[in-house]
Amino acid sequence: MVDRVLVSLDGAVRDADAPLLYADDIGVLRGDGIFETVLVRAGNACAIEFHLGRLRRSAQALELPEPEIGRWRETVERAAKEWGTDREGVMRLVLTRGRDSELSGVAEKVTSGDLAAAVPVPTAYVLVLPVPDRVQKARTEGVSVMTLSRGISIDLAQAAPWQLLGAKTLSYASNMAALRFAARMGADDVIFTSTENRVLEGPRSSVVIARDKQLITPPAKNGVLPGVTQRALFVEAEKAGWECIYKSLFTADLLTCDSVWMMSSVSLAARVNSLDGLRMSAPDNAQEIIDLVDRGVERAGAIGDW
Repeated sequence: MVDRVLVSLDGAVRDADAPLLYADDIGVLRGDGIFETVLVRAGNACAIEFHLGRLRRSAQALELPEPEIGRWRETVERAAKEWGTDREGVMRLVLTRGRDSELSGVAEKVTSGDLAAAVPVPTAYVLVLPVPDRVQKARTEGVSVMTLSRGISIDLAQAAPWQLLGAKTLSYASNMAALRFAARMGADDVIFTSTENRVLEGPRSSVVIARDKQLITPPAKNGVLPGVTQRALFVEAEKAGWECIYKSLFTADLLTCDSVWMMSSVSLAARVNSLDGLRMSAPDNAQEIIDLVDRGVERAGAIGDW
């Protein structure tokens, strides 16, 4: 049983233990690139059309070359096949701007008239790894969460689009720092808040609250990444009679709702079992929400790009 699968965008299965990136890759030097994280279940990449759609939008936001979605889809299918059907996996689709040395020579090649050679070659690959041990616990027991200020206004995304708040970029250092801080404080995860005390998102998840027969999540205009699992949940929940709403939430809403959920592509639905030290009991419909997420993610691949 393989423990890692690496496939380049030409469909070639690579040795996962062999070097792949150049030392001057812009994704490494500056975090100038994008990625998607996809759950592999029963040999299939879950909600892959949603992920490919978001990959394209992130590339547009960073002015990266337009992803050839057909090639990405084929590469994903090859990687999932190589991983197999016996266990879940974490698939990452990675696209960077390429090598700094190549980018530095672009202007010179344009000046000389060699336009074909002036196009930089991006770095692109698909990697599959085992699901972390923390995931099963998050799914079954939930997660303890603390709120942390992100130090920005909900207006920043629209006032300063170059901040790329709605793109899934490789610049994840601050998110990882927040998770390490939470771990030192005895928490599993984080919910970021704005300077107006509005709920934003988690470092690697979307925030959804349940209130009566409503599911509510912050809108993308507030500077949050549109969530694939959250979207799949909303599509499925609306079919089941839930009202699904995008609207701004205050921190206080987290304490007055029936339940709070961290939605991500790998953990799927992780219920918040404590928030800033306050225990939060599971509602009667907790299993229904979990089932809706499972069904939504399984069916999302047939819904098409968004």
